[in-house]
Amino acid sequence: MTTPNKTPPGADPKQLERTGTVREIGSQAVWSLSSCKPGFGVDQLRDDNLETYWQSDGSQPHLVNIQFRRKTTVKTLCIYADYKSDESYTPSKISVRVGNNFHNLQEIRQLELVEPSGWIHVPLTDNHKKPTRTFMIQIAVLANHQNGRDTHMRQIKIYTPVEESSIGKFPRCTTIDFMMYRSISPNNASRKFDLYLPSGKQLTNFEQIGMTSKATVEKRRLGHKPKPSNPLSKKLPQSEPDHVIRKQLLPLPVPDPQQSCRDSH
Repeated sequence: MTTPNKTPPGADPKQLERTGTVREIGSQAVWSLSSCKPGFGVDQLRDDNLETYWQSDGSQPHLVNIQFRRKTTVKTLCIYADYKSDESYTPSKISVRVGNNFHNLQEIRQLELVEPSGWIHVPLTDNHKKPTRTFMIQIAVLANHQNGRDTHMRQIKIYTPVEESSIGKFPRCTTIDFMMYRSISPNNASRKFDLYLPSGKQLTNFEQIGMTSKATVEKRRLGHKPKPSNPLSKKLPQSEPDHVIRKQLLPLPVPDPQQSCRDSH
């Protein structure tokens, strides 16, 4: 009898967020559970801590209900399970259902898990890889490893696709090095120029809203720093001596109103 292969772990969802193509929307939903042990509920599912977990306290199936206030586009569901720590509490069969409410839920995915240890990515798309639009998502734990009764889930995240700009597609600034060379300048919006990446790679005829000009980007790439400017000194001729500049920058004396009254009499 062959032993089934272990479920391979997926990538950290934070890597998906860094691509800029998806956004986590779990905070926009109302979460509820079929049961939970005190201190091991929704807060532990959503605290971004892999050491905490939800523990059910009732009969199967164990349910996680995620309800949105409006119809929402969802693309990916990420669940963190750890067989090494949870053993018989680890889910072995999970059903994912979507619908408008509890009365018309339909199953769109069923997963068989074998000793998972890491993130499990569940696509919430149709046969044409189109994201699902729904008011509600329900995650049902149908069975656990070693016929365990209660279950553990350590984290759940839900992602929606980020819509592309109507202006056009352009490279995303996702690395720290690239972000250092980005600034907002309304004077050169919608201008086309050659963009130099920190690696030295050149993107010709590049159009980007809010990016700096080619000359500024190139100077920053080479390590040039802009000189600090004094707006007061710019108005003075360069030929003026230092004592004249200092004199013009001193504050004007404030007249004494009582002295003015005495002078008028």
